[in-house]
Amino acid sequence: MGISDPTAARQFLDSAQYSPTPASALPDIEVAVARLRQAIRQAERILVWGDFDVDGQTASALLYASLRELGARVTVHLPNRFREGHGIHLATLQRHLQDGFDLLLTCDTGVDAHQAVALAAERGVDTIITDHHALPERLPNALAVVNPRRLPEGHPLRDLPGVGVAYKLIQMLEPAIAAAHLDLVALGMVADVMPLLGENRYLLQLGLEQLRYSPRVGIRAILQRAQIDAAALNEGHIGFAIAPRLNALGRVGDANPAVELLTTDNYDRALSLAGNLEEANSRRRFLSNQVYAAAIHQVEAEPHLLDYAALVLQHHEWHSGVIGIVASRLVEEFALPTVLLSAPGEELARGSARSVAGLDIMAALRQTQGLLHSYGGHSMAAGMSLRADSISDFRRALSRAVRDMGGAPAAPPLTIAADLSLPELSSELTDEIERLAPFGQGNPPLILLTRGLSLASQRGLGRRGDHRQVIVADQADNRQRVIWWRGAGKSLPKGVFDLAYTLRASHFRGQRENLVEWLAWRENPGAAVELPSAAPKLLSIDYTSSANALDDLTQARQQFPAAQVWAEGAQMPDCVSRLQLAPGETLIVWTIPASRLIWQAALETVNPARLIAFAVRPAWWQPNAFLTRLYGMAKYAVAQRDGAADVPALAAALGDRALAVQAGLHLLRARGLLEVEAADGQLRLWLTQASPDAKRCDKWRARLELILRETRAYRDYWRLHALAELA
Repeated sequence: MGISDPTAARQFLDSAQYSPTPASALPDIEVAVARLRQAIRQAERILVWGDFDVDGQTASALLYASLRELGARVTVHLPNRFREGHGIHLATLQRHLQDGFDLLLTCDTGVDAHQAVALAAERGVDTIITDHHALPERLPNALAVVNPRRLPEGHPLRDLPGVGVAYKLIQMLEPAIAAAHLDLVALGMVADVMPLLGENRYLLQLGLEQLRYSPRVGIRAILQRAQIDAAALNEGHIGFAIAPRLNALGRVGDANPAVELLTTDNYDRALSLAGNLEEANSRRRFLSNQVYAAAIHQVEAEPHLLDYAALVLQHHEWHSGVIGIVASRLVEEFALPTVLLSAPGEELARGSARSVAGLDIMAALRQTQGLLHSYGGHSMAAGMSLRADSISDFRRALSRAVRDMGGAPAAPPLTIAADLSLPELSSELTDEIERLAPFGQGNPPLILLTRGLSLASQRGLGRRGDHRQVIVADQADNRQRVIWWRGAGKSLPKGVFDLAYTLRASHFRGQRENLVEWLAWRENPGAAVELPSAAPKLLSIDYTSSANALDDLTQARQQFPAAQVWAEGAQMPDCVSRLQLAPGETLIVWTIPASRLIWQAALETVNPARLIAFAVRPAWWQPNAFLTRLYGMAKYAVAQRDGAADVPALAAALGDRALAVQAGLHLLRARGLLEVEAADGQLRLWLTQASPDAKRCDKWRARLELILRETRAYRDYWRLHALAELA
């Protein structure tokens, strides 16, 4: 942290000692406030346009709730990731303009929205932009552009997140109203991985206090669903539990319900919306695990891909809403900048890039822009689109660009804050460390070192042993429990070693404890210690040859009432699809999974200790039955959902792969029964009565039959081998 001045240290440790920077320091904010006061006074209609990530959701909720409290007429729009993408989608803006509004107010977006600002101006609508993203060469011709990036380097407000800019805007309007929404500032700041120093740290400290002691109704509902004790909440709970749930809405569907959840005063409604969050998060988790399993399979099948300076992988079934999450996971695994591309059609592939520390992925992409249809982002994360047939050329070009930049930097050595003995790891020390929290970007957790340890024991942690609990001992036989997240399969020390770790306070089932988390180890000469593996074994119960499967299922449910019954393509009550699976102890597999990747993703998502297998075939596995059912689902979507559908949900309902759904839709289209507009798995369907195209019908009928045969072959294999492989 580099703090050597006593005054600065007091301000760092105690928010009451910090002198916040006035909101008036932000450029154009006074113009923006004056225009908002006019809109409120004259009862003008204000449209708040946000973004679908947590920073955009919280900023939108803050503006919506605050302006309503001030008496404004205000509505909110969060764009759909798949149909509109980031920013202000012109066709959607056009529809809002036709409906009528008088003032456009953006948050967490808009700094490069030249066309949108011009379109609004043509209709006599002023635009106020609040954003925090990098500045374009020329600012839009808006009434006000409130962006902290316009401030000089080192200014206390320069690193505000989007929700922080929205907070400062409302603070200028009415400080008391703004102060009631500091919890939203905390959520957006941690979720957007902003530097946690200076003004940001001060706002986060205040926001965490609000979250702990007076959480709003929607947050209480999220915490209840996630089983988090509000009084013990810290920045880790936001980053690893709350933010992923909120982000899941925008990753797999529509983020707009997040604004209602974060602003409602009705607890029953909040619980219902939080339940929807859990369902979206389960779906996000399954899709992420499916993409991750496929990505690892690609690398194992083609290890030469790791010889490139950047890892570039693609698949036509990958859900574009989760490939960024998986890219981050692969960066951690392979220490290479990573690009994952979803290429469901024959033309454009869309991708997400994540980088390693010290390598600007946007600078590398600029060197490949001749191959790109579009791209944008920042130094650590970016998105792009390109022709599907140019992916190999892109892989080579990006690898050259990364090598020209010096390649992926080696991981920096760990900075050790203190060399301690095991008896020094006391509750008092943990309390002192907690005073330095919240930890995050710009304020990493302290790394501690203890020398001369040996392994006393170890066992798997988690239902499938993905993590490790290790007991370490020093020469005096003092012992300490250490948690090694994702430590399964990693090599353990065989002799005396030094351990680097973090120390935090943890609360589990109402009990406070010191949580020591394993980071790294190095050998230290000593006697060898061999430990047996203690990963828990997966218990399997095989009903695949049952003569009375329904009766046996009833009995299994009675014996394990908390079990999830995974059934697809079958009319079964109280069952879940692959997209609804959640972590649990017992998984009942009623229908056979459609592919190895779906099966692996299900195991990763549920992480069960017990499997009960029935292995029934889905009802619609024959081509004619499959197509009839798919057409019925399409008609339902047109009649009940204005044609909205998505490929993963259709595949889960039919109990097959996304490839089969895509081929079936093409066949229905070739028969003249259906028109489909598709974007990254999100569909818009129309019923038609056109003349069939015989040539295309033959092509897609053959394609569908081939896909369904492949699925049947995997299911035959699963019945014979899947449970034995897990034993």
